[in-house]
Amino acid sequence: MKVLLVEDERDLADAVANVLRKNYYAVDHAYDGEYGLDCALSGVYDFIVLDILLPKKNGLHVLKELRGAGIKTPVLMLTALGEVRDRVTGLDCGADDYLSKPFHIDELLARLRALSRRKSELLEDGVIMFGSLRFSPHTLMLTCDGKETGLTLKESQLLEVLIANKGRFISKDAIIEKLWSYDSGVYDSHVESQVSLLRRKLAAAGGALRIKSSRGVGYRLEEAASSE
Repeated sequence: MKVLLVEDERDLADAVANVLRKNYYAVDHAYDGEYGLDCALSGVYDFIVLDILLPKKNGLHVLKELRGAGIKTPVLMLTALGEVRDRVTGLDCGADDYLSKPFHIDELLARLRALSRRKSELLEDGVIMFGSLRFSPHTLMLTCDGKETGLTLKESQLLEVLIANKGRFISKDAIIEKLWSYDSGVYDSHVESQVSLLRRKLAAAGGALRIKSSRGVGYRLEEAASSE
């Protein structure tokens, strides 16, 4: 499970990230609302832990823009103790749950487990549509013209990033950030390898979808009929 933690209190954020990693979550961390929104818009995260009081962009504004962009990733809001108005506003804006500071890490883990169960139920019959492609993030299966093909976790994350950025190219650096994070030691060759593997899966599934590459620009998912 991949979690985006948007929290500007560095000591708290580092402590929470360490515990999440020990509990087998992959964690990316943003210290301000603008960068957090940019990361969240990729659509590759299973959960977002979002503080309300953030520099550059308030957490409630981040949430509104996420939901306005069609990103349905479950969001757990972090609020100051006793701020009922913020909790109500957050839930009205599309938050799935909230947790008041200070909190016990066991409660955070329990709330993420609850969101995971809820998310799984919502995705059992849910699919992502793009042209002739139907993709289920829950089962990691894609279907083109009735033919099913299974994906690895990284292939599925790459496909979700490409779909989330439909109509525009996404650079190798952006893909590395979304799938691995910059400090992971991953290079361009890793992206090229994953793109090659996903291309084979798309070809095996049939249909007209392909990954178009542009040197120095990046990759874009499109239907073959729309190629220039």
